[in-house]
Amino acid sequence: MITLKSEREIEGMRRSGALLAQTHIGLRNIIKPGISSMEIENFADNFITKNGGIPSEKGFEGYQFATCVCVNDEVAHAEPREKLILKNGDIVKVDMTVALDGYQSDSCWTYAVGEISAEKKHLMDVTKKALYLGIDQAVIGNRLGDIGWAIQHYVEDEEHMGDVRDLIGHGIQPSMHEAPNVPHYGEPGKGLRLREGMTITIEPMVNLGTWKIKSKFTDEDWEYFVSADGSTSAQYEHTLAITKNGPKILTSQDPEFDKKYL
Repeated sequence: MITLKSEREIEGMRRSGALLAQTHIGLRNIIKPGISSMEIENFADNFITKNGGIPSEKGFEGYQFATCVCVNDEVAHAEPREKLILKNGDIVKVDMTVALDGYQSDSCWTYAVGEISAEKKHLMDVTKKALYLGIDQAVIGNRLGDIGWAIQHYVEDEEHMGDVRDLIGHGIQPSMHEAPNVPHYGEPGKGLRLREGMTITIEPMVNLGTWKIKSKFTDEDWEYFVSADGSTSAQYEHTLAITKNGPKILTSQDPEFDKKYL
């Protein structure tokens, strides 16, 4: 069931999203060569909780952490690890969901570790632009296929990179995962029609090589995903609301950059 949110509910999600955005902003100061991915987890968990939030991913389907931390070819759902030490030239994706006063928000961001290659920088730029091309299509009367096609056409036809199909965006609120599914591929004019009050995530994952992914498992049998060909992967994600005045980003880290969506 898809629930349409009131202005009061959207405002509550915006407050949650602001806390999540501030967590991401704080990570900019600690992500550098030599830290472990567990240090990212510890910072995020502490920052969220000391500011009154709850890390929603903790306890979800047995997951133990506040964040998923993916490095280089890791696409999604990787656990933070004490022994995974970031090195110069890596890129790292940090995905987390926050509940604040009962309102959910979800956002992933990709960070450069030290000095990265031009190829990885271009991958990050393409993935971030793909996110915003998808957001541009999140208007009343459009369909989910319009979002997916805008992302897929840009990533694959224009940039010749891999647009991951098997992991997708979703509705959000009151729980962290709600209907509808929001694919990052599709056909324009196809799929569910967007309505005022819907709240969704758009979160393209882009690989330098193939769009295909494969499963890997930790020693504790936790499943995560990597690119099938070992190529580097990036991801950016915002939570947004569909409103009569266009899409409204609820997890903005940069009001000046996102001003048309606020």
